[in-house]
Amino acid sequence: MENTTPANTRNRKGLKTIIVTGATGNMGQAMIKRFLEEGYQVIGTVLPTETVPVSLNHKNFEAYPVDVSDESAAAAFINETIEHYGFIDAAVLTVGGFAMGDIKATSAKDIERQFKLNFETAYNISRPVFSHMLERKSGRIFLIGSRPGLSARAGKGMVAYSLAKSLIFRLAELMNDEAKGTNLVTSVVVPSTIDTPQNRSGMPGADFDSWVTPEAIAQAVSFYCSEAAAVLREPIIKVYNNA
Repeated sequence: MENTTPANTRNRKGLKTIIVTGATGNMGQAMIKRFLEEGYQVIGTVLPTETVPVSLNHKNFEAYPVDVSDESAAAAFINETIEHYGFIDAAVLTVGGFAMGDIKATSAKDIERQFKLNFETAYNISRPVFSHMLERKSGRIFLIGSRPGLSARAGKGMVAYSLAKSLIFRLAELMNDEAKGTNLVTSVVVPSTIDTPQNRSGMPGADFDSWVTPEAIAQAVSFYCSEAAAVLREPIIKVYNNA
């Protein structure tokens, strides 16, 4: 397929550049494959101890070993990416984790763990990416939210997770307010139950057809990165299917 991307939005390889954190996860892999199909240069983060899936082997994919919970390491990663590729057009931050527990069962340490896993990992990457994009007055950042983070009722029984994810929405609000008047948009992707092997194993009696697949989420994100969606300013993208 012919690359019709305007020259002033291409990186030094002639491609748009996207960062995807959590490259070995179900959603991370779906995002990477989708954007490779769209003709992007994709840089995916992996933990230094992780093995990159063979399915991600592609000339336009680079796996970068970094622990995004380390603020200094995350900043160095972004700086090196900008130095090497010229600029970053989009970032999808999929790193996170889940924990159950009502208020009685949730300690301050439990909240701190979820805060570090779901908020700090996103903030450590989105902060330097946002600063870079703000200078260019252009870019798309996608944070991963959740129904429990969006609604207190949906967060019942998962207090630490719900509190941590709720901060993702406020971060997007703050970023969009600071970037007002530019073409830099931060969106929160809110999936319903994601159809993964792990979720199927954990909920064998559920209606899998009502869940949303990682591929469908990736397709939605890729649309919001397209020229057709350039005028959209959606702060919350609900990808629920029928769940």
